[in-house]
Amino acid sequence: MSVGEVAGLFGTLTTPWWIAGGYAIELFLGRAFRSHDDVDVLLLRRDQEKVHEVLRGWDIHAADPPGTLRPWPAGETLPESVHDIWCRERPDGPWRVQVMLDEAEGEEWVSRRDRRIRRPISSLGLRSPDGTPFLVPEVQLFYKARGARPKDEADRAAALPVLDRQARQWMDDALALTAPDHPWRAGLV
Repeated sequence: MSVGEVAGLFGTLTTPWWIAGGYAIELFLGRAFRSHDDVDVLLLRRDQEKVHEVLRGWDIHAADPPGTLRPWPAGETLPESVHDIWCRERPDGPWRVQVMLDEAEGEEWVSRRDRRIRRPISSLGLRSPDGTPFLVPEVQLFYKARGARPKDEADRAAALPVLDRQARQWMDDALALTAPDHPWRAGLV
């Protein structure tokens, strides 16, 4: 699916949602620069039931730790240990959308990696010229820093030169708490 198709599905929501992953970096940059396997969407955990509303009739699975998928029926509240929901139009089809769940307390986003890392929900996203909401690059790169796979390195290399000082500082502060020796910190401040 394209980002536009996914945005069309989730665009009916009145609760916050954002395109995430590598597409968030591309929306920030205003250009495509690598291939993608699916479209990532970030929702707040408290809004998880919206997945079933938006993707009614789809084959939806929860990624239970340690990395197993199981059907996720409507009405079941996922435990805090489940952060990913995999979605496809039919059981024999390819996975099209990965929904990631993140925490919130009131109007504040709380990182699932470290509860000390927070920011107002209102500052978690930007909008593309066509109005598609996407996760701010510093938060997306913070999550990508953990694995630092080749695609994550490509996203960092593309976004870092255009991150403003405030975004770089936020990302450095977040990494200082969670991975003080992370090599990405050297290029941030």
